[in-house]
Amino acid sequence: MKEKHAVPEQPPALRRSLKLWQVIVLGLGYLTPLTVFDTYGIVTQETDGHVPTAYLLALAAMLFTASSYGKMVRAFPVAGSAYSYTRQTINPYLGFLVGWVSLLDYVFLPIVNVLLGKIYLSAAFPAVPDWILGLAIAAVSTAVNLRSINATANFNTFLVAFQVAVVTIFTGLAISRISGGAGGSDPFAFTPFYDANMTFPTLMAGAAILCFSFLGFDAVTTYTEETIQPMKNIPRGIFLVALLGGVIFITASYFTQLAFPNIKQFANPDSPSPEMSLLLGGALFQSIFLAGSVTAALASGIASHTSASRLLFAMGRENVLPRSIFGYIHPRLGIPVVNVLLIGVCSLSALFLDLETVLAFINFGALTAFTAVNVSVIAYYFIRKRQRSLPDVFRYLLSPLIGASFVAFLWFNLDSHSLTLGIIWALLGIGYLLVATRGFREKPPVIEFEEAI
Repeated sequence: MKEKHAVPEQPPALRRSLKLWQVIVLGLGYLTPLTVFDTYGIVTQETDGHVPTAYLLALAAMLFTASSYGKMVRAFPVAGSAYSYTRQTINPYLGFLVGWVSLLDYVFLPIVNVLLGKIYLSAAFPAVPDWILGLAIAAVSTAVNLRSINATANFNTFLVAFQVAVVTIFTGLAISRISGGAGGSDPFAFTPFYDANMTFPTLMAGAAILCFSFLGFDAVTTYTEETIQPMKNIPRGIFLVALLGGVIFITASYFTQLAFPNIKQFANPDSPSPEMSLLLGGALFQSIFLAGSVTAALASGIASHTSASRLLFAMGRENVLPRSIFGYIHPRLGIPVVNVLLIGVCSLSALFLDLETVLAFINFGALTAFTAVNVSVIAYYFIRKRQRSLPDVFRYLLSPLIGASFVAFLWFNLDSHSLTLGIIWALLGIGYLLVATRGFREKPPVIEFEEAI
């Protein structure tokens, strides 16, 4: 009799079907175009009326890190993002810790979007209890993510398109206000970008705040295993999400700055957008603007829900988290359905947490991922692969170092609350790793990236 050889078990795989435009839509949904108005009041005061210039600096900083993400995608086209890159290029223990801390960004962003959506809906429906509104937002996000990745991307397309329409209308009304002389300037004045009173320290302080508006381009990498031609489309998607987001932010803030050069006229200068929308388009446009804000929270919640479930899947497939739970793929839908449900349950913590705490976790997780990816480029290409020609020195050493330098500046500006909570979470991860690896005597399992292509 011939001996039968066992067929090696294939790792669970996500279904590859996303096109480039769908990747961009998911990234923009995560990025949230309307967030330009959430930070506008604070940054206007911080920069003395030069928000567009602060956005230019933030965009330049983020594009260097976006470039590093693109380089790593070409080398390791898997769903784990910074977690997978660090494991493969530096050290599996460090990779686990990066993944553990990155969970703060990926898991807490769905929570913050439930919180924001609840706040916006409460303004429209004050008689409805907060917990019902929060539950409704979490339920919708989970239900959308329980469909195929294509269906999720297509649904988010409508939400992103509505946001862009609201930003466009707002900008058009601002131009009309400027043309009518209400802003005291002309529609093409250069003062929002530069004047004699502008100082570099205040611009950098504003840019440090605005860099967090770009959270989302990195999440594109979590769709790698579900994207057609990922080594071409994911790097393009990363760059285009950051660039398109930057163009929207700079354009909207420029005309808003000209239309409202003095925000001290508003009752709430830190958050003047509801009052500005009322002045620009009356009660009708204010209602549309509020609907856009709710839509923004939902779109970002859906996209971040998707990304978080894929990061958990990558960690589950490698058995860093229990594979039977986190590494499961639904045979018909081709999605990590258990992870989707778990993120949905986690997002309900928005009913008990406050916005400051959730944002603190997100900021720490995002900066950890940004730092790890820039360092991974140097470790893989410049050190391991020894790609050290003159062009390679810029691509694989100087460019990620510039990106890491900007991220270091953001670390310096991170508030103590974020640092404290982030360090506590990191210490919990180290404790879990000690137990899981028997005091570092066993290495965390590593999946070869070719298996996931």
